[in-house]
Amino acid sequence: MIWKILLFLLMCLVIIAGISFPIVQQPSAWYEFPFIPGLEEKAKIIFFHVPTAWLSVVAFLMAMIYGVKYLKNKNLDDDAKSNAALQLGMVFSILATVTGSIWAKFTWGAFWHWDPRETSIFILLLIYGSLFALRSAVENEDKRARLSAVYSVIAFLTVPFFIFIMPRIMTGLHPGSANDDTSGPVVDFKMNSNMQVVFYTSLFAFTILYYWMWNISYKSIIIKDKLTKKIL
Repeated sequence: MIWKILLFLLMCLVIIAGISFPIVQQPSAWYEFPFIPGLEEKAKIIFFHVPTAWLSVVAFLMAMIYGVKYLKNKNLDDDAKSNAALQLGMVFSILATVTGSIWAKFTWGAFWHWDPRETSIFILLLIYGSLFALRSAVENEDKRARLSAVYSVIAFLTVPFFIFIMPRIMTGLHPGSANDDTSGPVVDFKMNSNMQVVFYTSLFAFTILYYWMWNISYKSIIIKDKLTKKIL
């Protein structure tokens, strides 16, 4: 219960600070964020957009790990854990796409430009969306779990390329692209100490939120499977 209260307080801090703290050219107060070239006032999106993108990677990694565990132990609980991670991975990928599109609208004038970063996340959505189609097409749970595990391992091999490599080696509009000479990738953002605190607090809080959601999702899948078997 205590960790839930902590999560609530951390999320409140991120939301309030991330939205209300002003961005100024020369920060002089603890609640002021620095001006970042290329992002300006819209730099606040990093407190929400980056964590959702980060959690999509974490979720797909967990899906692969539990997929490997299933292939090793043939325990359907591991398949349920992998499936729960896959579902959340898709949710956070969609949230990353939506928040990124909103930022693109205010920065570039349209929601979508087929920028390398946008293209890469779109391809990942197709790759992992196909996995859900595969799972729904196979009725035998052992065969479904085995195919899903193999697919999740192969699919995750593409994640580092589409998330970390492709957007940085190609020219594009997104900050951190090969031709970007203003803000650079997140690690090179000219954030002052209080902005870093909010940013890393956001990453930490969103990660806790993900684990909570993953645990609930996994248990709900187990309960649903048990109820389905009783009905049949």
